[in-house]
Amino acid sequence: MESRTPTPDGGPRERLPNLFEVLSRRTLAPVDLFSFYIYMRDVQRSVDYLDFWLDVSQHMSLCRHYVRELRRSVLISTPDLEKSGSKRSSQVLDNYTAERHSSDQGPSGTARSLNGMNKERMSNDQRLSAFLRGDVESKHSPQHSTASQKSEGNTPGSEQPPRPSFMTGNTGTQGTGTPSPLNNSNSSPQHTVGRADIRASAEKILYTYLLPGAEREIILPQGILSDITSAIEKEGRDDPEVFDAAKDYVFQAMERDAFPGFLRAKALGNIVQPSMLLRLILGLVSLFTAFWTAFVLIFLGKSRTTRCWVIWPFTFGVYFLASHQYLLDPILALAGYSEYTFFSVHRIKEGFVRKLLNKRALMCLCWIAIIDVALCCLFIFVPGKRL
Repeated sequence: MESRTPTPDGGPRERLPNLFEVLSRRTLAPVDLFSFYIYMRDVQRSVDYLDFWLDVSQHMSLCRHYVRELRRSVLISTPDLEKSGSKRSSQVLDNYTAERHSSDQGPSGTARSLNGMNKERMSNDQRLSAFLRGDVESKHSPQHSTASQKSEGNTPGSEQPPRPSFMTGNTGTQGTGTPSPLNNSNSSPQHTVGRADIRASAEKILYTYLLPGAEREIILPQGILSDITSAIEKEGRDDPEVFDAAKDYVFQAMERDAFPGFLRAKALGNIVQPSMLLRLILGLVSLFTAFWTAFVLIFLGKSRTTRCWVIWPFTFGVYFLASHQYLLDPILALAGYSEYTFFSVHRIKEGFVRKLLNKRALMCLCWIAIIDVALCCLFIFVPGKRL
């Protein structure tokens, strides 16, 4: 039975997915996020752009998780707020943030010296608390993209707790030394995500991708880079809105330059480039062998029965060359498989893609049969003559 991927409205998707759906993990193999990551790494050689987009999305998830934990702390410390609307409780969150920072200032002399810093942190927390009210939610999806306008709703993965690798606080480790999972929503409201974690996440993105000479520097307009650098290093901001312009720019660049080729490779074909090269070589060798053998048998005056053996090299040669030309192995496609990497195949789970590949596979097999029959008849039934 074919698998069909539901769209946000609940019905099956009877079209190719767009980039936002792929990045939101709403698609299945072979047009899933894992396939797109491999394509960006092996074909486009620009996986840093995809990693930047994913890390910014993870930073947004980190901020959302922090605000929800903070709100949970407010509700536990003031139980009467649970009976109030979520709007009122989220407004109290701003006041709670201000009170928390003012209570942590210590003696009056220290309070004066830290007054500017605390105002800055309060401003950042208020920006993050706006997440809870949905004031900035719509700004973090690539709305300016033509393809993404077809998709609405939040990224499914954005509601999940952030990855442990972004944590510097109370994540803990398991016996094997790997970070343990974050506490779920039913756990005690101890802050597994702290302000230091959010700040570290923003700085990590800046120093990894954006600054000149960074380890994985990506090319962005100078105006966007200057705004982000100034906001993080001078204004002390670390809210997700800082990266909005860069995130939208990277999304549109991937949608324009990489995504059409990805769909051609994965939705219209099922083999990768090393496999295509191998099939080209095998096809040329098989056809050379077929022509050489056919001419030898003709000029040796062999019978038509003997010359029937040329069917095999002609069939292999035409099949491999057609696979290279169509970027498609028709037998593999009809069996329901697609290559992720060289000699690594996985089952096709996206229903519309599987139907599309089946149609192309049948058309490819028809052309293979026509060309193979024509060549075999030509070299089998032509009169032989011994030289």
